[in-house]
Amino acid sequence: MVHDKEHSAKEGSNNRSIGGWIIRLVLTVVVLGITSFLTPGFTITGMWSFLIAAVVISVIDYLVEAFMGVDASPFGRGIKGFFIAAIILYVAQFFVPTMAVSIIGAILAALVIGILDAILPGKVM
Repeated sequence: MVHDKEHSAKEGSNNRSIGGWIIRLVLTVVVLGITSFLTPGFTITGMWSFLIAAVVISVIDYLVEAFMGVDASPFGRGIKGFFIAAIILYVAQFFVPTMAVSIIGAILAALVIGILDAILPGKVM
């Protein structure tokens, strides 16, 4: 009986994490769209490219957090998180075909994403 409760609790938390990941992915797509519109030197064209960019950025962010133990959120993590977010955005362009990011564009985009991350609910990057 206790085992069944534990098992169902694990399934529930697993479903929430998948739902949370999907919400985070959708928020990332929205933030990338806003950032692409507002930031010079940061462009993504095509809806599928926004989705691919969101997945690539999420994977790179996960890898940075896993291997370096550094949260790459540009807002609230200090200068280190800000620059790591800019590097992640710059590196993502090499994996997304219709994404173009200059170095200044990556820095400005990290700033815009940091501001949007503070406004929108949930963690974007």
